[in-house]
Amino acid sequence: MQEDISNNEQEDDGLFEHHQIKVDPKQELLRIDKFLMDRLPNVTRNKVQKAIKDGFVQVNGDTIKPNYKVHPNDNIRIALPEPPRDTEVVAENIELDIIYEDDDLLIVNKEAGMVVHPAHQNWTGTLVNALAYHFQQLPEMEGNEGRPGLVHRIDKDTSGLLVIAKTEQAMTHLAKQFFDHSIERTYYALVWGELENEEGTIDVNLGRSFKDRRITDAFPEGDFGRTAITHYKVIERLRYVTLIKCNLETGRTHQIRAHMKYIGHPLFNDATYGGDKILKGTQFSKYKAFVENCFKVIPRQALHAKSLGFIHPTQNKHVQYETELPEDFKMVLEKWRHYIQFN
Repeated sequence: MQEDISNNEQEDDGLFEHHQIKVDPKQELLRIDKFLMDRLPNVTRNKVQKAIKDGFVQVNGDTIKPNYKVHPNDNIRIALPEPPRDTEVVAENIELDIIYEDDDLLIVNKEAGMVVHPAHQNWTGTLVNALAYHFQQLPEMEGNEGRPGLVHRIDKDTSGLLVIAKTEQAMTHLAKQFFDHSIERTYYALVWGELENEEGTIDVNLGRSFKDRRITDAFPEGDFGRTAITHYKVIERLRYVTLIKCNLETGRTHQIRAHMKYIGHPLFNDATYGGDKILKGTQFSKYKAFVENCFKVIPRQALHAKSLGFIHPTQNKHVQYETELPEDFKMVLEKWRHYIQFN
């Protein structure tokens, strides 16, 4: 495993060391910009290439050219003029919707629009900032500093349940279940179109898009990305859209959103994956106005983490937690039901 060490100290050359990476002995030859894009969070190819061109990336103590290929055991240092962001979390008095709590864990119902943890462009107002205010000394996973209590996450504009660990034992126990894919996670999603089958499984690799690193792409040939498995089942057919439930075996970034786009049924109003356009139905002005009004009712992807099931870390029994659909999700479903009934 490659080792990444952050350092906030000012260097003699006037630069701040952001990352120091010891490359794995088994690393294959790979262009350094591609290597760093996969290794560093929230970074674009342009930013990486500019840092290399400006001499802010050194390998084994030497500046390198943009076409340099990373070798096994290389020592890579990234140093920039501005200091790195501190991993210290600022406690903020933000109300939390806690649906269950005991000495080991809590279950939080996250509202849509809340970012789970501080990151680029979202350093405050996150779930982690709220947790830091309401709870003291939450554990952190190794390599996940600055994200106390977190064992998993859901997207900013996805609503629903998250389990938060309150002790080291709970964090270890829960993390192992996520690693083993034994956590039961059920999501409700409203997708465009009528699915051909009542249920199915999508087993297609997912990975960062080569064109846009913020997007997850499907790689059906299996030559790139990581294994991703989503099981889905139709709950309600609404002619132009379908309400489904999805169960995850794996937990890849944007997994449901990317998988549903791959099979031709993007999530309703998912701007990132093309669901914010009229994909089914007519283009008549009345229908168009109706859909646009629905977009206003639920101004985000129609995805909700509805239930969580796992083995409790100290009670050693299976526990299950459920939550209702949020109001925006309920309202858009009612609008579609009314529309197909009278049109």
